[in-house]
Amino acid sequence: MSDTTEMSRICDQLDRAFDGASWHGPPILDVLAEVTVTQAVSRPIPGAHSAWELVHHITSWLSIVRRRAGGEAVHEIPTETDWPPVEDVSAAAWQRARQNLKDEYDGLRAFIAQLSDDDLGNRVEGKLREYTVYQDLHGVIQHSLYHTGQIALQIKAAE
Repeated sequence: MSDTTEMSRICDQLDRAFDGASWHGPPILDVLAEVTVTQAVSRPIPGAHSAWELVHHITSWLSIVRRRAGGEAVHEIPTETDWPPVEDVSAAAWQRARQNLKDEYDGLRAFIAQLSDDDLGNRVEGKLREYTVYQDLHGVIQHSLYHTGQIALQIKAAE
């Protein structure tokens, strides 16, 4: 990576988490590429969220963090926003869910690519406390990776 700004490094980490050569293992879009509808809705681990629910949840948080970094105060996050329900279990709906995740990733990526290192210290308002843009961006990357691991475990358990 030739650009050495902190913002470019954050973009790089986001890219690696979603669609790049990541240190930890396959990025989320690769993990999801071959997941079938049956695997996506299955719950082979009792009490755990399905892969599809996790995709919706990650997608929601990419949007929330983008909105916060853009200056919107997001204090309360209703359950249906935090964990959107899976209502349509068709192949087309699964494709839309994966596309929505990619679109939110692309949207956040484009948004933060326009920020400067000076923006990283800006405050964003969260439910429990204020964060900086820096903390929120790193947090959403870590959150996405955490849930990617859960998705991988659900898919492995469903085999």
